Amino acid sequence: MLEEIRQIQNPLVRSVTAASAAFAMATIVSGAAVGLVNPQDRAMVGVYASLIGSGCGAIAGVVSGKKGSKTEPITGGNLSQAPTQPRTEGKTWQDWRNFVVMRKVKESEEITSFYLQPEDRGVIPNFQPGQFLTIKLEIPGRPQPVIRTYSLSDYPEPCEYYRLSIKRELAPKGLEVPPGAASNFMHDQIQVGSIIPAKPPSGKFVLNVQQSNPVVLISNGVGITPMISMARACSRLNPQRQIWFLHGARDGQYHAFRDQVMAVAQQNANLHLHFAYSRPRPEDAGFYHSMGYVDTALVESLVSKDAEFFLCGSPPVFAIADGGA
Repeated sequence: MLEEIRQIQNPLVRSVTAASAAFAMATIVSGAAVGLVNPQDRAMVGVYASLIGSGCGAIAGVVSGKKGSKTEPITGGNLSQAPTQPRTEGKTWQDWRNFVVMRKVKESEEITSFYLQPEDRGVIPNFQPGQFLTIKLEIPGRPQPVIRTYSLSDYPEPCEYYRLSIKRELAPKGLEVPPGAASNFMHDQIQVGSIIPAKPPSGKFVLNVQQSNPVVLISNGVGITPMISMARACSRLNPQRQIWFLHGARDGQYHAFRDQVMAVAQQNANLHLHFAYSRPRPEDAGFYHSMGYVDTALVESLVSKDAEFFLCGSPPVFAIADGGA
């Protein structure tokens, strides 16, 4: 009965109910006690017992209400402003999760960026710079979904979106090889509002931004995608670390993120840039530092070997490692 009384929210009603219950109990007890006293005192015993029981019951009703009820404090703001979208806090994202393409941006003649946010509007975990995202595409004519992995090409804080920057893979000249199914589908068919299932960020090709030794980021073509993520993360989280950012491209039309990388360097004096164009155009003057490729000789002329090296790109880039840099 006490627990039921505690559930009454109105303190006045709760107190009266408790008093009534105590009065009833006191009446029963007094009835038993009456038989044990003198006849002259029987009436007074019953009256006093009932009054005491009622008073104690009223007090108990108030006290039990304070102990039994837990009222959440009302904070500022309108209730209509409270979030109504489903959230994912407290849940571990492990399998496929739908993402919506919020933006689609052409970065160069070959590379297009896709900005992804979760369809459920829940939070998404941050990632280590250099990691990739696994996506699943339902391509017409394909009996099974096409699964691909693409490097995350940005490092937003707070992490409210994922950015994938994908190169359109054309059919190689002189070879009977079809063009890249996934990359061409992304460029041609995926638009703002498209839904793409994805798995959590993964990968071991990552930069530990907290280390103090210099880091050298070497790339060409679409290999720039994890490098810009590393450069941004390190510039933001450890700006005292020396960073060399070496990138090779055919010319300005094929140089993705040039302006973005230059903007990061303007904010971080310890980020050193070098862009090499193999076939620069007249209009590229002032936007590149050397003509040719990012090769071993160029790397050795710019940075010392006492550094941490990251390479990403087509085979010419990996020839640097064989050359002893």
